[in-house]
Order: sequence, then C-alpha cells, then structure tokens
Amino acid sequence: MSSYYPRYHTDRSAWGYLWLVPLIALLIVLVAWRAWRPAEGPLHDINAALKVPEPRPPFASDEAATIEVYEKARPSVVNIKAVSVRLDFLGTNVFEIPEGTGSGFVWDKEHGYVVTNFHVIQRADAAKVTLADDPRKQWDARLVGAAPDKDLAVLKINAPSNLLHPLKIGTSKDLRVGQKVLAIGNPFGLDQSLTTGVISALGREIKSVTGRPIQGMIQTDAAINPGNSGGPLLDSAGRLIGVNTAIYSPSGAYAGVGFAIPVDTVNQVVTELIRHGKVTRPGLGISIVDDRVARRLGIDRGVLIREVLADGAAAAAGLQPTRVNERGRIVQLGDIILAIDGKEIEGGDDLLRILDTYKVGDTVKVTVLRDLERRVEVEVTLQGI
Repeated sequence: MSSYYPRYHTDRSAWGYLWLVPLIALLIVLVAWRAWRPAEGPLHDINAALKVPEPRPPFASDEAATIEVYEKARPSVVNIKAVSVRLDFLGTNVFEIPEGTGSGFVWDKEHGYVVTNFHVIQRADAAKVTLADDPRKQWDARLVGAAPDKDLAVLKINAPSNLLHPLKIGTSKDLRVGQKVLAIGNPFGLDQSLTTGVISALGREIKSVTGRPIQGMIQTDAAINPGNSGGPLLDSAGRLIGVNTAIYSPSGAYAGVGFAIPVDTVNQVVTELIRHGKVTRPGLGISIVDDRVARRLGIDRGVLIREVLADGAAAAAGLQPTRVNERGRIVQLGDIILAIDGKEIEGGDDLLRILDTYKVGDTVKVTVLRDLERRVEVEVTLQGI
C-alpha cells in the first residue's frame, strides 16, 4: 500500500499547475499588443499639403505614335445600335427593342456611308449611329447593302459632311506577322476604346454567319470583345487594314485570338455594295447535296450535284443533276465534282473557297465523276449568283 500514495501525490501536483496556462497566454497577448499598437500622438495634421507632381518627361516615341494614330482615327469610329421595331398589343403604338450594339467607321464624307459587320445589324429592323464628335445625337441609318457571306454591311446616314471623317485606306497584301496594329471600337458599349497588339497570323479562315468560309483573315492579339465588331483595325500609320469581326473564345470574352476581314476584301465588297446593293459571286449554276448526306450515300470525297439550274452555266456545260422519283427516292446520282482547274475538292467548303478565287465570266475546267465510274472534264463559264 505504501507504494500507491506517492504515485497519487505526483499526479495531483501536475494538475495543480494548469492554472498557469491561461495566465501565460494572457501575458503573451499583452506583450504582442504593446509591441504592435500605434504610437501615441495626433492622428491628423492640419498643415498637410498636396504632393507636388513630378514633371512628366516626353512620351516615348512608340507612345507618341500610338496617341497620334488614335487621336486622328477616333473621329472616324462610330457606335451602332441595332433595334427591332414592334407594335404594342393594341397595335397603336410603335416601340423599339434593342438588339445589341457594335462598332463601325465612316467610309465616305460626301454620302454618309458607314461600314460595319453584317452580324451587327443582322436581326435588326433599324439602326442608329452615334458619331464621335456628336455623342448626344443618334442618326437614323438606312441599309445600303449587305454581304452576309463576307460579314460586311454598308449603312447611310444624313449627317453633315463636317462631322464625317473617313479613314485612310491601306492594303492587306503586304502585311507582315509581328507588325503593330491598333483596334478602336465600343466593347461592351464602352465607346472609343483603344487596344493594341500585333498581327499574330495571316491567311486564317473562319465561317461567316451563312456558313460560307471567309478566307485570308487577319489574326491579332489586340483585345477584341463583344461590341468591337465592325470597328477598324489600323496599322501603325493609321491606315485601315481590316475590319474586326470575330473572336475565338470558349467563354465568349477576349482570349487573345481575334480576327479581322482584310481591307482588300473590304474595299472590293463595300464598293460593290455601294454600286449595286449586293455582291455578285461567281457560281456554276447548281445546288449541292450536304456533305454529311453525301457521305451517308457512300460518296467519300467530292461534291454531289443535287440540281442543275435551268439555263445556267452548268446546264449549258452538260453537268448532270441527281434524279429522284415522285416519292423523293434517289433514282440516279448526279455528277460528283472532284476538281476545278486541277484543284482537288474534298467537300462543299473547298468548292466555295475555290470559286471565290475567280470572277464572273471566267471559264474553268470542272472534273466530275459520272455514274460513279467515269471521270469527265467539262468547261464551264462562271455565272453571277
């Protein structure tokens, strides 16, 4: 029994010192507070004076050049508001529904032509244009013409010529990857925004709103966001070299890859729209079967002709359509276009891409597969479509 009591006495004394733990913690907190608390003294100084700004040194040469380009080009860039016109439920009052905003730029001083993307005004019944030098007034715009396949449109406003400042036009044939570019537009409705970057690549291809490929696109890392569409892409000399039209982004916002329609294409398309209100493209005078349907029919390459338009270019050359019975079942497959002037055609995009390199009236050699066994070559004079 004598061995039990000393052990019990030791355990009790250890528990007895636990009251020191909170005391030590409190002392630590007091010491820390004393060390870190603000020094005693007044919080305010009634004699405090404004800091004297340092004189700004001259702008660096590249900054000065960018500022000059922006200030000269800014008056040319416009804000475009697309609206739909609706009647109220009584049919007595007309009201406008905003369909979105975009950018554009003045093309012509005398006639009030403004260039933008087709998709900016695609779903609208009307458009209103705000000029940089007169931001409080909106000008009603009329549609001169549109080229959905190239995602371009021309509007006309009746603004005084002294408010219209056309951009200088450059060329896209001598552009170089790495050269500096500037984009001006109205991203997210914020007017007159400038972003800069370089040409990242040339000769890109994207789909237009109609699904037709637009070739020769300029790729840039200058920030382009929703609302920038239709705005100008400028070179370091302030010349128009492209029209900002699209971004590549999984999120829908800027991700470092933007595209612009090259100015040589813009110049040609806009001129045709102003002259005729539309763009006449070269064609064969046919309609074609969708590539996916053709593949299900066992056609692994080429373009299957569905219809040959009466009195058209293909009809004159003897090209054969696909024939169906009264129930819509295929009786005989038409000619399968394999090449034009020796350029092989894998599918519908290839056909459109190759035809876009020609003009109406050009004569081309079309290679077709007839009856799934014979290669036939015919000459077709391209017609306007």
